[in-house]
Amino acid sequence: MLVLILTYLPSLLCGIHAVRSGQQMYWLWILVIAPVLGPLIYVFAVIVPEFAGGRTARGAARAARQALDPERDYRAAKQALDETPTIGNRMRFAQAAEGLGRWQEAEAQWAQSVDGPWAEDPAVLMGHARTLIELGRYDEALKRLEQLRALGREGETPQAQLALARAYEGLGRNTEADAAYRACVDRVPGLEAGGRYVAYLARVGRKADAEVGLAELDRRLQKIAPPLRPEARQWRDLAAGALARM
Repeated sequence: MLVLILTYLPSLLCGIHAVRSGQQMYWLWILVIAPVLGPLIYVFAVIVPEFAGGRTARGAARAARQALDPERDYRAAKQALDETPTIGNRMRFAQAAEGLGRWQEAEAQWAQSVDGPWAEDPAVLMGHARTLIELGRYDEALKRLEQLRALGREGETPQAQLALARAYEGLGRNTEADAAYRACVDRVPGLEAGGRYVAYLARVGRKADAEVGLAELDRRLQKIAPPLRPEARQWRDLAAGALARM
């Protein structure tokens, strides 16, 4: 009996805190079914940020909430758009849909946003191009990126160059794709640009160059802070997978 009491005591204390502080009621369910892990998650997701209040703590809380409820932001964005269909809410919903890989939904929102007074907004053009690339509609994506480049410096950002490289690659314009990849590979934060470039090199048969690029990705991966390493590793694995398929 004493063991049972001690096992559920952390859940009881966290449950009292959850009720008094107005937390979402799904926390009570988590605390009941996971009397050991649940309180640990609750402490780091809710209590620590309350005391710390810093950016890192808030980020940890968001990550924990996202892991427990990955559609939370999507639902909130959809409700906001339904209630107030502003351009800001439409963009927010499109980005939330992208986060879940719902590219068709995201593209529909960007397509509506790009018509009318926001037709030359860099964020809207970039968002629409990004979703079109994910859907394999490279011709349309390239048109959006060319519109973005016509605006000046907004079309020369590393992220825009990476999108341009992917569009060119999708269209089989390999010379232009290679130049665009090289223009952004060391400028985009993280390993995405490098991983995509190595995967491109593997797909076009440049095995030796791809192997050198993969070795560089491995070297850079080891220098990335451990909390950020899983996100970076996916791009390294993308490159390694393309090389293995040669």
